[in-house]
Amino acid sequence: MSTLSKPFLSPEEYLAIERKAEYKSEYYRGEMFAMSGVSRKHDRIATQLAFLIAQHLRGKRCEDFSANMRVRATASGLYTYPDLSVACEEPQFADAQVDTLTNPALLVEILSPSTEDYDRGKKAKLYRAIPSLQELLIIAQDGYEVELYRRQVDGSWSLIEARGLESSIALTSIGYTLSLRELYEKVAEDSENG
Repeated sequence: MSTLSKPFLSPEEYLAIERKAEYKSEYYRGEMFAMSGVSRKHDRIATQLAFLIAQHLRGKRCEDFSANMRVRATASGLYTYPDLSVACEEPQFADAQVDTLTNPALLVEILSPSTEDYDRGKKAKLYRAIPSLQELLIIAQDGYEVELYRRQVDGSWSLIEARGLESSIALTSIGYTLSLRELYEKVAEDSENG
């Protein structure tokens, strides 16, 4: 029995395919990986977070982007779609298509059961190699807890955790304190009513 290997794709080939595709795929080391759909909880958290961040950033120099904005981790060659990204310097893009951000200051991933290990592990490591990145926020959807990785002056990363609806976490990259009660507002309502 022979095994067929996937053909190697260059970043340019990936982008050409991805820009025409109906569904989003990530790219890493010559391979495309289809992204799975999201749950109702995931979507409610993402929508609420986008609303809170957008409200905070009104009139400020930072610009927020939804999960439709692709991000390239230049050093590793990863192309991916975080749940939310924010650029606080003039946004820089991979090419003239202006659909692949390269200089995020803040990235957010909402964990899904099928991708949690990857999001916390390999993907988080590749994100932290982005020179402009100051903070990486990881949000649980099956509990009221968040983890924040923050780049220190010496380039190392610290981990800050917040648990429970009465907690909050300071996103210093954008000058905003995120209340977990506000973040999980719609999810908590569903739990109370369900």
